[in-house]
Amino acid sequence: MNRNHILRILENTWLQPGQLAIGIIVLIISFITVFTSRYNRIYNSSAIRSDSTSVIYLYHDANIRQLNIAMDSSGVAHDSTEMFWVSNMLGWRKFKQGRYVVNKPYSYKTFLKKLAMGSQDPVRVTILPGSNEKRFAERVAQHFIFSADTLQQAMNDSTFLANYGLTKKDVFGRMLPNTYRFYWNVSPKQFLSRMFGEFNHLVVQKYQDRFFQLDKSVDQILTLASIVEWEAKKDSEKAIISGLYWNRLRKGWLLQADPTIDYIIGERRRLLYKDYKIDNPYNTYENRGLPPGPITNPGMSSIKAALFPAHHDYMYMVAKPNGDGHAFSKTLAKHEEQSARWRRWLRKQYRIKRERERQADSAKNK
Repeated sequence: MNRNHILRILENTWLQPGQLAIGIIVLIISFITVFTSRYNRIYNSSAIRSDSTSVIYLYHDANIRQLNIAMDSSGVAHDSTEMFWVSNMLGWRKFKQGRYVVNKPYSYKTFLKKLAMGSQDPVRVTILPGSNEKRFAERVAQHFIFSADTLQQAMNDSTFLANYGLTKKDVFGRMLPNTYRFYWNVSPKQFLSRMFGEFNHLVVQKYQDRFFQLDKSVDQILTLASIVEWEAKKDSEKAIISGLYWNRLRKGWLLQADPTIDYIIGERRRLLYKDYKIDNPYNTYENRGLPPGPITNPGMSSIKAALFPAHHDYMYMVAKPNGDGHAFSKTLAKHEEQSARWRRWLRKQYRIKRERERQADSAKNK
């Protein structure tokens, strides 16, 4: 094969200048098309969406398939095939345990990165006053991955509580009513540690001078506050009730607080004579001074009432059966007069009720 023959073959295989330009343009357009398609798929701001607020719960670290299942069960709209592709393109393939809220559209990149980094959306937990430990644990556990039983186990873990200088009887009273923000997958002990910290900051540190002035421990104040919490129907009465109990304590009287009997029997009801004779250290009709510990978790208004009681000479009170608080008295004679008055009122209401029921029955039989 001579030189000229080779040149002719090469000339036949090369593109002409016009053809080369067209090829380059086609290549550029193809590149731009593919790049734009991929860019739009990755950064599409509405790729992940929900018609209403949806919550995705990952109970364990998850892969892309497990995440897809969780999204489907939560009602989050997305293209699973496209999301798989984006996940592989970006390298986000493992997603952390947690609670994630979808209340606005997301791009795949933003959404997958959020879950891969474990950037959870916190839950709002409202702690209510005047509860008991079992009901408290059940209500709290509704917001978290842990169960009510595991929370109660932590609340009774002596070794854990010793790190905070607490015993089992001290814990529940420190569950200060308020609204808090937590991550859904905290452990029971992490939850309690946070609550102890909040109580220490908002009560112990804030009122340390007042504890010193009263020469009372945090637990003594908290115990009285818990009784006030259970007794008071109205916030405006709390300081008065606190002052009354402090008056009894100063004079060495029995506290005779009905809430402590309710606490022993485990419910609020009309108390019977035999209830007041129950042999229990929390029975303030049989044992002088404050009971061993708080009977509930008092709110801040009750804690303040225990710290800053009203100054008066009241020694007795009777709950008004119409629900309008208490009638307070300085002497036993006045107290008995008030009690008799409200007993008469109550009997009258029973008579009125029975008469209305009788009239209603007569009307039905006509």
